[in-house]
Amino acid sequence: MVVAQLTAFYLVRDLDWKWVVFWAYVFGSCISHSMTLAIHEISHNSAFGNGRAMWNRWFGIFANLPLGLPYSISFKRYHMDHHRYLGGDGIDVDIPTNFEGWFFCTRFRKFIWIVLQPFFYAIRPLCINPKPITRLEIINLLAQLSFDIVIYYLWGAKSLFYMLAGSVLGLGLHPISGHFIAEHYMFLKGHETYSYYGPLNLLTFNVGYHNEHHDFPNIPGKSLPLVKKIAAEYYDNLPQYNSWIKVLYDFVMDDTISPYSRMKRQLKGEVKQD
Repeated sequence: MVVAQLTAFYLVRDLDWKWVVFWAYVFGSCISHSMTLAIHEISHNSAFGNGRAMWNRWFGIFANLPLGLPYSISFKRYHMDHHRYLGGDGIDVDIPTNFEGWFFCTRFRKFIWIVLQPFFYAIRPLCINPKPITRLEIINLLAQLSFDIVIYYLWGAKSLFYMLAGSVLGLGLHPISGHFIAEHYMFLKGHETYSYYGPLNLLTFNVGYHNEHHDFPNIPGKSLPLVKKIAAEYYDNLPQYNSWIKVLYDFVMDDTISPYSRMKRQLKGEVKQD
């Protein structure tokens, strides 16, 4: 996918702007979103295993390059909290802020919230659970800035725009982005996590197998269908999705669902964060 995006950066360098935008949404956004889920896999050390944790961190920085924005190292730190303290108030930054729940409560506003998801995912950690910057995050930032400068120097503004626009568009109003809502929004009371078994799993490292993933976070995505097969009696009768597009539509049109539709927990005892 990194090679595919590098090829695309080269090919769009001389296109008209309308075609740069078109290909950024139709092709670049799909690759960019898929790369974020590759980084998700790498954050669980699925590339090189737990015995070579640092190899996974370097590989994550490499996978981050076609996204244009530094993401990999910070995502790993916050995502581990999401697994340890799912829905933990003040810890799990996957939970929308009180402002998001209060303001984005109408159909039109919920639509805008979906469009702006990349923005909220970027600023939410700073509002809910800010952490000191680490050395690896600085390396991630410097590597990304250097890569962006090289792309601009070699192929110009259109290639750089294609890269950044693909990332923003792919994480906003996009069919694959349905997984953000499908995973943990309570369309049915009492059910906090949902799996998706549709074809887009082929592009997303099986992130749709989300109940399976939270039960066994150290099993790579490629093996999660086998988990479901082995333990079918535990998963087959759970509420599930077959369309992320329908999830997005239902989220906007169902007046009983909003960013407030998440399970939030008050944590007790010692909390250990990355």
